Amino acid sequence: MDALLALVDGDFRFPDGGKMSQYLEHLAIGDTIEVSGPKGKLSYMGKGEIHIKHRPRDVVPEIRKAKKIGMIAGGTGITPMLQVVRRALQDPEDKTEFYLLFANQSEGDILCREEIEAMAAAHDNVHFWYTVDRAEKNWQYSVGFVSADMMKKHLPAAASDVQIFMCGPPPMLKFAVLPALEELGFTPDMHFSF
Repeated sequence: MDALLALVDGDFRFPDGGKMSQYLEHLAIGDTIEVSGPKGKLSYMGKGEIHIKHRPRDVVPEIRKAKKIGMIAGGTGITPMLQVVRRALQDPEDKTEFYLLFANQSEGDILCREEIEAMAAAHDNVHFWYTVDRAEKNWQYSVGFVSADMMKKHLPAAASDVQIFMCGPPPMLKFAVLPALEELGFTPDMHFSF
């Protein structure tokens, strides 16, 4: 199993760091932890086919097809996006286009940046754009919260063969992403929140 860990140093909101970071920091080499999952409701089957189980007891998934998949991630919300893109890139015949809009507080907070940029450099069907709250000098991407304008520039337009996946802090999704998707003409059957 692959795991993505981000140890969070203290800041004004969490002076001692996050709870999980504090726990992991005190583990000794050789200690083990028990994890479960993934137990996701969405499965990327390949070649643009997406299966979604809306409730755990659903036996038959809703099946969606997409030629283009837009992805909006905030912080550690990048993890399910990477899983989908990695799955697609395992099949050279999967020509689905992926567009990632990745929001973070600062450039240093961008998880898996080298992998994201390497995937885009090696595959014409993978595209990415970053936005941060606090930019360093010479930052070449966006600054600020995810907006409808940013989505219009860096994600595919609403269409029957387009799906948008999103994962990030609930306030980001509720107050920024979902209203922007609606403004841009995306209907609920065109997007999925992890």
